[in-house]
Amino acid sequence: MAGWVWVLIGIAVVVALALVAWQGLARRRTVRLRERFGPEYERTVGDAGGKREAEAELQAREKRREQLEIRPLSSSARDRYLHDWQLVQAQFVDDPHGSVAGADRLIRSVMAERGYPVEDFEQRAADVSVDHPQVVEHYREGHRLAVAGGNGTDATEELRQAMRHYRALFEELVAPAADEPLSGERAEVGNDAARRDEQTAERL
Repeated sequence: MAGWVWVLIGIAVVVALALVAWQGLARRRTVRLRERFGPEYERTVGDAGGKREAEAELQAREKRREQLEIRPLSSSARDRYLHDWQLVQAQFVDDPHGSVAGADRLIRSVMAERGYPVEDFEQRAADVSVDHPQVVEHYREGHRLAVAGGNGTDATEELRQAMRHYRALFEELVAPAADEPLSGERAEVGNDAARRDEQTAERL
């Protein structure tokens, strides 16, 4: 057999092996992101219009999160926020709109004290989704209902639902460090895995 034929066969084998390795890497990345983001993974796939775009978005969130210095609240800050939440919640009976607005401000205040940027709602939701993927949808739905609750005959009920959704995120944000779902450790583990994915991809 001519030498050039063996060269072509060798190239084909290398390409095939690289393709298998790339597919394996892609599967591991998908599994890792699904495990880390849970329902947020499926929501992002739907919004992005495809798995590749969604996974690129989620990996970008991980990289951004890696640059943030997220810290737990001190005991005194936690007690203060819990007290403020009780006041905001009690306000709902007489002033539903004011109560929901107060809850929104309180969540932003907690996020800021913990180290999350708070300028833009969509960015806030994206940032918090890395550490709290199970409850970030509560934040989005609470925000949507809070905006929708300004009008319509069912405004009070929408605002009540908004408060419930806000509370789900608030309770996780103010949880004592020992009771949190290991958000910082989970972020570091996820970031390590993401870096390994990138290093493997660069070698292919």
